[in-house]
Amino acid sequence: MLSCEIDHITITAPDLTSGAAYVETLLGIAPQAGGEHPRMGTHNMFVRLGSALFLEIIAINPAAPRPGRSRWFALDALKPDSKPRLSNWVARTPDIRAALSQTQEYLGDIEAMSRGDNHWLITIPQDGSLPFDGIAPALIEWHTARHPATGMQDFGMSLLKLELLHPDAATIGELIQKLGVQGDVMVKPVSTGQPAQLIAHIMTPRGLRILT
Repeated sequence: MLSCEIDHITITAPDLTSGAAYVETLLGIAPQAGGEHPRMGTHNMFVRLGSALFLEIIAINPAAPRPGRSRWFALDALKPDSKPRLSNWVARTPDIRAALSQTQEYLGDIEAMSRGDNHWLITIPQDGSLPFDGIAPALIEWHTARHPATGMQDFGMSLLKLELLHPDAATIGELIQKLGVQGDVMVKPVSTGQPAQLIAHIMTPRGLRILT
């Protein structure tokens, strides 16, 4: 069975300025500039969390034309006054098609994406939604010589643990098991009617910080 690893966690925001301010307030460092995603009309910023792990801030690019489809990460649902939040996570696999075949849960269609010299395949639902409210991962298969995190500035940040809270914890747990997700990922139930929640425990030079 193939295994997957946590690749990055994603913060969605109505704009990069508010997203960057949110991260800087919580983590104590300013995110570095990323780039643009022409197919989605979005752009991003980064914080390195390891040699092959990072935090991404993503928002609609106001200078880009609207794509002829729904944007990813449910960005079209955000309003100008929406709060930045940890919305979902992405798991890396060497074979995205084989990984998808290991589960019956719908994580999206496989799409080819690019940002500058980086190219990858990623799962995106056609309507741009987040499977299981962002608690289930998107899958990514990088087509780059080096993982993008290797080129990011190292501030000494690391992801210690990712908590996945969902009313249907049994289904989430089975999905994580079938995907063979490596790393400290904990699945916890919440009461029916309670919102799903993604919680990231990040160690910084100033101590532990919690993103949610």
